[in-house]
Amino acid sequence: MAVVAAMAVPHPPIILPEIGRGEEKKIVRTTAAYGEVMRRAAALEPDTVVITSPHATMYGDYFHISPGKKAVGDFSAFRCPEVKIEAAYDDVFSKALADACAADNLPAGFLGEREPALDHGTMIPLYFLQPELRKPVKVVRIGLSGLGADVHYRLGEKIAETAEKLGRRVIFIASGDLSHKLKEDGPYGFAKEGPVFDEEVTKALGAADFLSLLTISPELAEGAAECGLRSFWIMAGAFDCQMVHAELLAHEGPFGVGYGVAYFTPEGRDDSRDIGRQLIEKEANDIAAIREHEDAYVRLARESLETFVRSHVMMPLPKDLPEDLQDRRAGCFVSIKKDGRLRGCIGTLAPGRRNLAEEILCNAVSAGMHDPRFPQVTPEELPRLVYDVDVLSEPEPIDSPKALDVKRYGVIVQNGERRGVLLPDLAGVDTVDEQIAIARRKGNIGAKEKVTLWRFEVKRHV
Repeated sequence: MAVVAAMAVPHPPIILPEIGRGEEKKIVRTTAAYGEVMRRAAALEPDTVVITSPHATMYGDYFHISPGKKAVGDFSAFRCPEVKIEAAYDDVFSKALADACAADNLPAGFLGEREPALDHGTMIPLYFLQPELRKPVKVVRIGLSGLGADVHYRLGEKIAETAEKLGRRVIFIASGDLSHKLKEDGPYGFAKEGPVFDEEVTKALGAADFLSLLTISPELAEGAAECGLRSFWIMAGAFDCQMVHAELLAHEGPFGVGYGVAYFTPEGRDDSRDIGRQLIEKEANDIAAIREHEDAYVRLARESLETFVRSHVMMPLPKDLPEDLQDRRAGCFVSIKKDGRLRGCIGTLAPGRRNLAEEILCNAVSAGMHDPRFPQVTPEELPRLVYDVDVLSEPEPIDSPKALDVKRYGVIVQNGERRGVLLPDLAGVDTVDEQIAIARRKGNIGAKEKVTLWRFEVKRHV
């Protein structure tokens, strides 16, 4: 047996009549679609239901599989404690999956459970599924991670392999909402990325275009404040090398959050749909194109970190550097990204080295090895890293935020010895108020504390 069907479903508590108290009538298409996919799934008489949830235990570098024999949860957090959901866990499947992941150096298992009770991302699908079942089924609950799309996809492959090995008929439920920023009057406000993200994701789901799903821009996903994308990545991996029939049954967002319902069934092996390999190949080609076009500033940053990570020795400066790097002194920031997400960023507001080349060299190593927000870069990561170098003008004091332009100027906010800095023209930072607020947080400066402001310009090398 194997994964016999899968679905992408949202988890809005308001969809439950006990919680919505009439408001659920505003998303009747979602409710009807939910009922339909659960009836289809139940008719397949599954042995096991695998649920991936953004609200289960989540780590940046690890997939948590819920341990134990069973779990219970309720909706007390939504003022409805009387609604309870209980799930018996398929502990044999969970153990086999964890073992398979360990054998393939995939970071997944039972470590670090923080909350054994079922989360609402798990309970809401079960609320709709359990009444439709002809026989009880066991559940495997898995949290998401901050790892890349390729790693989530590999986990999906392991889920399918485990189902085959154990002879289980498995239904896969990818629990997750879409954008949380579809309306100004919604709980999270509006962002221009919200509707674009929902359109791209629902189009990909409806066509089973999993490569497009796996390569959605991280900036778009972050700006949209998405919820379920990583859940959908794992689901895609469960259909590796399979022809898939896909159907998008509903998409709506009257409350400012996108709700999509899609259903998937396998239709036989198709080696041309080895999407995991295609993803890795595309990412490698994209990185190669970036390397081919990088300038001397970015190349110096990259080679500096690569040399240090591999040898633990600072690289000597190349002798053929442009004059600007050898003769000029300036502050600079080096930013490192992996899979489109920040992996480290360290900089200097004013020059502290003999020249700009040394400034870049040292800041690149610091960004990769000493940014306190991230673990040190490992040799295995180096081929996937992308670098930006921002060379700063001398900061100038300003009297008012009116002198700022979020696209043109970076900002420094200072209160006593505390100081926060934010570069200009960053994805997801659209207003001066947002820019100052983020800089305040970075400097541990309260929203109402008095600050002195500076602005600066940058020359960005990518």
